[in-house]
Amino acid sequence: MQTMTNPASPIATILRPLRPRDPEEHHRVATPLELLFDLVSVIAIASAAAGLHHAIAENHAAQGVMTFIMAFFAIWWAWMNFTWFSSAYDNDDVAYRLLTMVAMGGSLTIAAGIPALFTETPNFTMVIFGYAIMRIAMIVLWLRAAYHDPECRRTAIAYAGGIFLCQILWLSFLALQPLAFGISYVVWAIGVLLEILVPTIAEPLTKNTPWHRHHIIERYGLLNIIVLGETLLSGSTALRQASGHFDIMLVHTAISALVIVFALWWAYFAREEQLGSHKLSRSLQWGYSHFFIFASGAAVGAGFAVLVDIITHHSEIPLLAGDYAVAIPVAVFYASLRFVRDRFAGIGLARYALLVFGLLGLAAPAAGLGLEGIAAAAVLGVVVRNRPAARRPTQTHNGH
Repeated sequence: MQTMTNPASPIATILRPLRPRDPEEHHRVATPLELLFDLVSVIAIASAAAGLHHAIAENHAAQGVMTFIMAFFAIWWAWMNFTWFSSAYDNDDVAYRLLTMVAMGGSLTIAAGIPALFTETPNFTMVIFGYAIMRIAMIVLWLRAAYHDPECRRTAIAYAGGIFLCQILWLSFLALQPLAFGISYVVWAIGVLLEILVPTIAEPLTKNTPWHRHHIIERYGLLNIIVLGETLLSGSTALRQASGHFDIMLVHTAISALVIVFALWWAYFAREEQLGSHKLSRSLQWGYSHFFIFASGAAVGAGFAVLVDIITHHSEIPLLAGDYAVAIPVAVFYASLRFVRDRFAGIGLARYALLVFGLLGLAAPAAGLGLEGIAAAAVLGVVVRNRPAARRPTQTHNGH
């Protein structure tokens, strides 16, 4: 007679089978561990936004934007891969928690290394090491999933193998340092292409991994809220500067930051669901395109920080450049949201509202309307976009 392991035993708590979760599970919400993971990730995002802020303020906008994109991809891609994996396989045993904490350590290492990227001769060492730590943790998690989920074994092994090969490329890139910034960007672009190909190759090998649609939507929404907090922080900085030496422009900047972040939040959290199906092509497009939403949301905060520097005479660039440091990421945020959601869920001409008003916000600084014009365009975009939804009859869960 076989002896069965007691589910309450210490071994069962430390190491449980990493079996797939039910993709239709009711009341599935973000776990405290996932929220901690988000918090750690946003520390790295804040570091990247700070680097972008200083690069623009020092009149190195082009290189600053490229470096910001490189750094942000490392943070976001590792976050995204973990988020979709945990939606499908989180069993909350000790091994899973420890591997997740290893990934968090990698994220903090990335955060510590980001300032070295925003220099005349970028140093990628800590960022690549931190990224490799995060990805090695993911390799182990995928191998655990491959062992315990026979139906998705080929997919899980493909994920583990693909991530491993990409890490060889990144570590080889590190061994070739120092490289000129332009060459580094080309090698980075090749690495990014290989990284984004991994899910597109792995997922079709068997059935899709059993991620939970509503859980994924919630996870993305939560990160978006945290990223938008960068703009609120910049608004708070403006008010703090104004309290020491009153300047109506700083108060105006703080109010504009508040209005714009509320508009971005309202635009994102509309009544229509972000992701309407489990179809692979749709989910990949939705998941990947959020890079531009998250990156632009963080860049809005960097733009407001630049404006504070200009107003307080800590930067010599013109005020118009500071206005565009806000207007451009707001326009990208709206255009990306239109691409990700509104072209599928929008009604009539309202599906173009965010794109149109994002472009109007871009025109506002050149027309002499400054932050008021950008904020007004952001608010009007939300109003026009959401009016058809407000007139639509409320639906119950059964669709009647």
